[in-house]
Amino acid sequence: MLNTLWGVVKKEKIELLEKANIPEGTRVLVTVLPDDTDLQFWLKTSQISLDAIWNNSEDDVYAELLKE
Repeated sequence: MLNTLWGVVKKEKIELLEKANIPEGTRVLVTVLPDDTDLQFWLKTSQISLDAIWNNSEDDVYAELLKE
């Protein structure tokens, strides 16, 4: 079973931010999250792309077809 837990790195060790019953020797996969600066950049960049797709007046024709 997959389970996602929050943690932080302190002195080259990962410390969980919540209590968890994980048996000794359990294999884990760690994903390093970008810092807030990188995160804000990617969120803004993604939003620009999404706006270009979703705020497209050419798609209004589909809304008209649904009315019929």
